[in-house]
Amino acid sequence: MSDTYFPRRMLASFVALVSGSTALDALAQDDSMPKMEEVVILGSRTPGRTAEDMPVPVDNFSAEALSSTGQVEVGRMLQAIAPSFNFPSSSVSDGTDALRPATLRGLGPDQTLVLINGKRRHQASLIHINTSVGRGTAGTDMNAIPAAAIKNIEILRDGAAAQYGSDAIAGIINIVLKDNSEGGSASGSYGQYTEGDGETVNVNINKGLSIGDSGYVSMTANYRDRGRTNRADPQGLCLYGGCNDSDGNGYLEPSTSYAEREVNGPARDGFRIGDADSTQVALVLNAGVDVGVGELYGFVTYSARENESGAFYRNPTGTNGVDSALLADGLNPADPDGFLPLIYSEIDDVSYNIGYQFELANNAHMDIAYTYGNNQIAYTTKNSANYSYANYLRFGEGLDDAGVRQQIPRAADAYGLELELQTLNVNYTQSLGDFHLAVGGELRRDGYQIKAGEQYAWFDYDTHPETGAALYAQDSGGGIQGFNGIAPESVVDESRDVQSLFVDGEYQITDDWLVSAAMRWDNYDGFGDTVNYKLASNWHVSDSFTMRGSVSTGFRAPSMQQLYFNNVSTQIRDEGAVTVGTFRNDSAVVRGLGVPELTEEQSQNISLGFVTHITDRWSLTLDAYAINIDDRIGISNQLTAADDPGDGLLSNALAEANVAAAQFFLNGADTETRGVDIVSSYSGIDFLRGNLDLTLAANYTDTEVTSTYVPRDGALSSVDPTLVFSAQDISIIESWQPKDRVSLSADYLLGDLRASLSVNRYGEYTVLDSSAQTYSAEWLTDVRLGYFVTDGIELYAMGNNVFDVTPDQVNNTSSRGGLFESSPGAEDMAIDTVFRYSRRSAPFGFNGAFYSVGVNYSF
Repeated sequence: MSDTYFPRRMLASFVALVSGSTALDALAQDDSMPKMEEVVILGSRTPGRTAEDMPVPVDNFSAEALSSTGQVEVGRMLQAIAPSFNFPSSSVSDGTDALRPATLRGLGPDQTLVLINGKRRHQASLIHINTSVGRGTAGTDMNAIPAAAIKNIEILRDGAAAQYGSDAIAGIINIVLKDNSEGGSASGSYGQYTEGDGETVNVNINKGLSIGDSGYVSMTANYRDRGRTNRADPQGLCLYGGCNDSDGNGYLEPSTSYAEREVNGPARDGFRIGDADSTQVALVLNAGVDVGVGELYGFVTYSARENESGAFYRNPTGTNGVDSALLADGLNPADPDGFLPLIYSEIDDVSYNIGYQFELANNAHMDIAYTYGNNQIAYTTKNSANYSYANYLRFGEGLDDAGVRQQIPRAADAYGLELELQTLNVNYTQSLGDFHLAVGGELRRDGYQIKAGEQYAWFDYDTHPETGAALYAQDSGGGIQGFNGIAPESVVDESRDVQSLFVDGEYQITDDWLVSAAMRWDNYDGFGDTVNYKLASNWHVSDSFTMRGSVSTGFRAPSMQQLYFNNVSTQIRDEGAVTVGTFRNDSAVVRGLGVPELTEEQSQNISLGFVTHITDRWSLTLDAYAINIDDRIGISNQLTAADDPGDGLLSNALAEANVAAAQFFLNGADTETRGVDIVSSYSGIDFLRGNLDLTLAANYTDTEVTSTYVPRDGALSSVDPTLVFSAQDISIIESWQPKDRVSLSADYLLGDLRASLSVNRYGEYTVLDSSAQTYSAEWLTDVRLGYFVTDGIELYAMGNNVFDVTPDQVNNTSSRGGLFESSPGAEDMAIDTVFRYSRRSAPFGFNGAFYSVGVNYSF
């Protein structure tokens, strides 16, 4: 998918478009100018701005603040210290188990733009199509960059699409890499949950080297191994058949032939519900060196992560309607005790950037940079089987039960995903007294691929490929169980080009009043162009009180995944196995349903806030915001023939696609988001002969779906709108994340001793599954104690969630529950569901208390 001609073509275009002869002449006239060494704060292209001078809120989290959370993943670090940031967990959600969605201000994962050193970061190739937070979206892999490589993270909490382009509706996260030219650090930690699982080992090393008089190269390596957790309850079903209610108490007892296996066999406790097994190796290099009249700079990031998570357990007799091909003994064709399909994913992520920045005459500055990013995921389904192949072996080849179980393959490569991003930026800035001007442009190419799996992963061996007729007396669905493969006809290899131009100005009207404005034009292959605007202001009312606010429009272009992802999979529901097709937006099926081409989401953002210094040590900021989003892209409900109003159009479309249910992407909803952020800090408190710093941060966000859209033509025109975009789809947007978050932290330093206490409140949230359940607000407490045994060595112990808080137990699903007892009258093994906690959304997870120890070494 790489286009080696693309960078050269972009560079030539931009030299002609932006640089022209003026910039080159100025450079020639002043070739002795030194490189610019000013730090640029996210949200302003004017050098030297501080967060307090900004007209919009920007948080700046240091590497020390991130590491003090005790977490080893960047996503969980930010969740612990940034209340507007959410990193919810789900389980038995296919690829989402390995690559979790990250959200800002309660919006979608794809409505936050992520940058590395100010350059656009590529998304992950995964799109969340199952029922979890972020359903229908594709976000950025926050854990691909190791924390040890990070100098600080800036979060701009305001719409910024007019400045930075698509995705920046909720805000921007800018990860700034370490740029040390000497010294370094090494660290290691080990921890586990109090239930004895989730063992985590994390090892880091960073080393800085100088290049010439002022150049640097900072290198970081990370190894992270996290063991799986499991909070599943036993199944409450009769698993092997032949159970009966001998005493009439409503409970089923095992039959004599399977009594021991029913009660103590592997199927009873076969589920895995919790964090996936995960191992990652990551390398990061960040460098800069003086070359000619400016600085040549760049970075390289690479990570390779392996994950393994479980699907739904396939029971011995296919109980609960699960698609099964039973053998002559009446048991599972791959294993008489059933099996747990395992989803194994290999995620390879690489990016590199190279740029050159230099100063021109008259306080001008030029920055030209090329950035490449690539994310690939390869899925393998293990410990599973294709039931249709079992039928082929039994009826087509005449094998007996033992022969089928001996010869049936138990694993297959399911499919692969790849997303690629190439970007060329040219930015020109100039200071003209109190007026600061920035102009520039961007050329971008997005690429997306879906790669077919091996035949065994997707083929239906017991159905005639042309007529669709069953070949044998027993007919089962095709594809490997648990995580179906993708067939060659669903392969995708697509790309698009994007051109952008922007102008951004700031004017210091008086010493106390700053006004900024931005305008950006973006042109996308597929839906055309869009122009967006932003106006912001900062007014120092007094030495201790500052008002700030902004008004802007924004947009988010349809992601490549939303445009082109398609597959057919088998999903397990309470009523049984259902073949679900996810169809790309431009497919004949979707066009036949009357769904139009995807277009961009459009937003309007308003924010108003203040910064006040109550004393020299005590500050308070408050920012209220309103975000309206039109034509928000989502994935539809899974429509079945039962949803057909009677004209047969929907039923016929499903039959032609050979699926029982279909889902697709569409501009399906308008939403309104209202919220407020509060941050207050009190530093330098004399406490017990030491120094105490206090920080309070809080966020309240409420999102409402104000309207939904159903096509007016085609098969969907007469379908009930609530079926196309269901109550559950709406609830995912409105209520599956806490509406409020509060974080209170205290850091205490006394000589070589450092202690920190953090208390986080996660507010109520409601998950609609078979019914709606509201989960109570919970307080989680983290404690850290560290001691510097020498100037460069710190030993520490950390407790996360020390009071072992978990969400409310689930009561709105009945998956694999039932009235079962080990013997007549025992009434001892009944269970409502194997899911003790909601697998759909758990804002802080459900693993419980985690304790770790570690060492930090600086040299």
